[in-house]
Amino acid sequence: MNKVSEHIRINDIFLGPLERPALQWLAAHMPASVTPDTCTWFGVGGALLTAISYGLSNYHPGFLWLASLGFVINWLGDSLDGTLARHRRIERPLYGYFVDHTTDMLCQVVILVGLGSTPFVSFNIACLMLISYILLSALVYLRTYVAGEFQISYGGWGPTESRAVAVVLNTTMYFLGVQHIKLSQITINVYDVAVAVIALVLFSFFISTAIREVRRLAALGK
Repeated sequence: MNKVSEHIRINDIFLGPLERPALQWLAAHMPASVTPDTCTWFGVGGALLTAISYGLSNYHPGFLWLASLGFVINWLGDSLDGTLARHRRIERPLYGYFVDHTTDMLCQVVILVGLGSTPFVSFNIACLMLISYILLSALVYLRTYVAGEFQISYGGWGPTESRAVAVVLNTTMYFLGVQHIKLSQITINVYDVAVAVIALVLFSFFISTAIREVRRLAALGK
């Protein structure tokens, strides 16, 4: 078994070459009054803003822009807290690990429930996405314990890319409105299909990684 506080981070995301220098610059120029905990709760506030704005999109689609702003705030807080702690050399590995990932799961529940309350994506499909995310998150946390690897990215895809896609989806929903395709006697919501496809991709990452880890552990005889 491995100590959670001594894990290796694997974060080979597509946007990494842009994200990492930006976060390092922000950490270096952040006022002393801003702490990693401040960043964490700032990110939670962004998630709440997104969820509330999604609910308000039932009254006017313009709130989707506010939802996108919430994603940016959530990214900034969630990505900067650990970077800031490492830059200032004030890491608290166990505390940081627990608080960061507990709030991350809470944020995803809030955001996806909010998405399911919009007139654009059905609640059932949003819950399907949430289930896939929670399964993959649980697997990441389990592998941190048994393999000593905290794998954030899968196939170059990570939380930052997910937020970027969400912003693109919000923009599309604003300009195009609710979109349906009629196939014979069936009417399909285009956004439901898009979110369901993403959920299935996340689920495939969960299945393939879980099978690979089971085989590795079986070979080790542990």
